[in-house]
Amino acid sequence: MQDDILHNAETLLKQTYQHFNDRDIDATLITMHPDVDWPIGMEGGRVHGHEAVRNYWTRQWTTIDPKVVPVKFDMEADGRINVTVHQVVKDIEGKLLVDQMIHHIYTIKDGSITTMEIKQAD
Repeated sequence: MQDDILHNAETLLKQTYQHFNDRDIDATLITMHPDVDWPIGMEGGRVHGHEAVRNYWTRQWTTIDPKVVPVKFDMEADGRINVTVHQVVKDIEGKLLVDQMIHHIYTIKDGSITTMEIKQAD
């Protein structure tokens, strides 16, 4: 059962990361609950709901070019999905700002992402 949950989450999240990296906001938001709780990675704080996430990403992509590639998926004891990601962030001119491994921790309910947290890698 846990293997099925992790497999389904991995499939959903791989698709979500691909849509994000392709800058396809609508396809990315489809994977999220309408009241999703989402972190503002570079500035701190959180946004809630599809329109707030859309506005955050639209604003973010005018100043930086982030790419996030999942490399490992694990299930936490509480059922959340811990995705180790390789994050590369460049400015809009292509200058490297960040190249690091971090963790994205997801809560997924009924096939939709409800929350995401960012944690530094160990």
